[in-house]
Amino acid sequence: MHDESAGRFRNALPSDLGSESFVSLRLVEEKTEQLSLRNGVLEPPQSGLDIGAMVTVHEGGGMGYAATADLSASGIRRAIERARAWAQTTAEVALFDPRAIAMPSPRGEYTTPVQRALADVTIPERIALLQELGACVKDDARFVDWETSLHGVVTRTRYITSRGGDVMQELHHLAPDITLVATADGMVQKRSTGLRGLAQQGGWEVVDRVGIRDLGPRLREEAIELLTAPNCPSGDMHLMLDPGQMMLQIHESIGHPLELDRILGDERNYAGRSFVTPEMFGTHRYGSELLNVTFDPTLPEQFASYGWDDQGAAATRVHLIRNGLLEAGLGSVVSQQRSGVAGVANARSSSWNRPPIDRMANLNVEPGESTFDELVSKVERGIYMETNTSWSIDDSRNKFQFGCELGRIIENGQMKGLVRTPNYRGISATFWRNLVGVGDRSTYQVLGTPFCGKGEPNQIIRVGHASPICLFADVSVFGGA
Repeated sequence: MHDESAGRFRNALPSDLGSESFVSLRLVEEKTEQLSLRNGVLEPPQSGLDIGAMVTVHEGGGMGYAATADLSASGIRRAIERARAWAQTTAEVALFDPRAIAMPSPRGEYTTPVQRALADVTIPERIALLQELGACVKDDARFVDWETSLHGVVTRTRYITSRGGDVMQELHHLAPDITLVATADGMVQKRSTGLRGLAQQGGWEVVDRVGIRDLGPRLREEAIELLTAPNCPSGDMHLMLDPGQMMLQIHESIGHPLELDRILGDERNYAGRSFVTPEMFGTHRYGSELLNVTFDPTLPEQFASYGWDDQGAAATRVHLIRNGLLEAGLGSVVSQQRSGVAGVANARSSSWNRPPIDRMANLNVEPGESTFDELVSKVERGIYMETNTSWSIDDSRNKFQFGCELGRIIENGQMKGLVRTPNYRGISATFWRNLVGVGDRSTYQVLGTPFCGKGEPNQIIRVGHASPICLFADVSVFGGA
């Protein structure tokens, strides 16, 4: 399919295309598979195959897009014609001249390293795993709902340009998941892996790599203990966050605020603007000197890795925040040249029928030097929290309030018992400056989510986050209902 469509695209390129004009074709073939057991009963298996292409044209000072599921010669030709027409129309109202932007035209291939592809694992073998994961409830009547699932995606893309670019990529994603819900005496508590938070790239080996087989018994015991645990105390205190909650914290209060298209104002209609301004890059203290944040789509096992982004920029590891200072933004080739701010290779789209926009890929907090016990020993009074369950952030990505499934009291350098419904609030512009401890590699975990939403029309995309356990001072903590 890709070879035939690539040839049709080249044959359909207009003969009158000027030297300053640019045309690209992005072919996407995506296969999804979903298998779930609900309360031990197999749900209807789900699978899907989605194929199509997006044409982008920069011409005459304008930019146009046209998507098509018709990959015949005439279908691709019509898509190019529509995209050219839109480029002519937008030239009259364009905010910038795309002819001034040097678009990449790379050549190469990238494939996720896979030991055993999900397609080679039989359905009975997959079901057996899900049964094994759900067996942790042990016929305990207090568990009123539980679900185990496997979500797999294989995405094959080809990106071709009128200037000789030609890139092929094949990405394999797998997300195993457990959710347990227990109730007793009118109390309901949930423990889970964080709504597919164990997502990584790879094949069946991901199941063992993320250690999900060992998690069920621990989640079961914690869910039962939370049923009789006291409510989380309130007050300003130290806060320790596990990697599962750090994933949400990084995502909402670093990732989205640093998107250059949002900073430029492109995103205000849908998910709010950002408190970050272009003038902050290079001088603004985003966090304490312990904060080091990298954008790194080159990590083979992380959920949003690739060789090139959807505009052909080569994937590279970039420090966004170094020793607390803001250095670069989450902006692609177009946004970088519009804003004059250093960015990354992060033009990404959710499908063939969406244009690429500035998105997170793998956004990670780098490990520090403290062991788990050393972090705990620094705390006189505080809370340790795991696994996000609720989130809220204002429309400038600054003030936030997050809740977790589980909390543990820390007193005088000792970890104590569980507390339920732990929550905390803060302001992005100051929260990260109160970072007082960063865990070492032994506390580090590679996680991901298939559910990052942005854009209008909306685009749901896969994102990776890795982080050690982190310790913050003077955080407002409170219990729930």
